[in-house]
Amino acid sequence: METLQKSALVITIIGAINWGLIGLFDFNLVEMIFGTGSLLSQIIYILVGITGLINIGILFNHISK
Repeated sequence: METLQKSALVITIIGAINWGLIGLFDFNLVEMIFGTGSLLSQIIYILVGITGLINIGILFNHISK
């Protein structure tokens, strides 16, 4: 489970960096690499969303201990 948590954290951090680039420079790195509206871009966004949910679970798991 620790490997899943670390992988989820890395993907979430990459997503956060992409959102930072969008906010600061109006530059979407995911769309720049994989194309606007492409299936691969959508998969990346879905993975970032899922890993964000996994990280919420990790947060509450550590709070309850």
